[in-house]
Amino acid sequence: MRIGEVAEQAGVSVRALRYYEEQRLLSPTRTAGGQREYQDGSVERVKMIQLLYAAGLSSRLVRQVLPRCMNEGPSPVGFTDSLITERARIDRQINDLTEVRTRLDEIIAVATDPSHPHHRHPIRAAGNA
Repeated sequence: MRIGEVAEQAGVSVRALRYYEEQRLLSPTRTAGGQREYQDGSVERVKMIQLLYAAGLSSRLVRQVLPRCMNEGPSPVGFTDSLITERARIDRQINDLTEVRTRLDEIIAVATDPSHPHHRHPIRAAGNA
């Protein structure tokens, strides 16, 4: 299967497929003319790569996790630990963003409610008091 066919069937760009090849996530063969030839199963592999990236995994972690997700062999050492560590990192980001949202909600309340205890009226120009 040619690169354009894989891209179309997987719903990605040709550029994305070239990137996945650079990251050693895909390994197409080359024809005598130098064109990429993808094996059966490449579309499913690309869809799994997309899913792993959508889960926030780095290329390094995708490279580790992908073979196991594609049933290409036993789990590498630390496979589960890497995923648990990544999930903990995402949980920390969620907590941080939740705190930021709470502070922003407080600022919105102060800015929009003149009766809010922290709301301050603008300083009036001299003579307008």
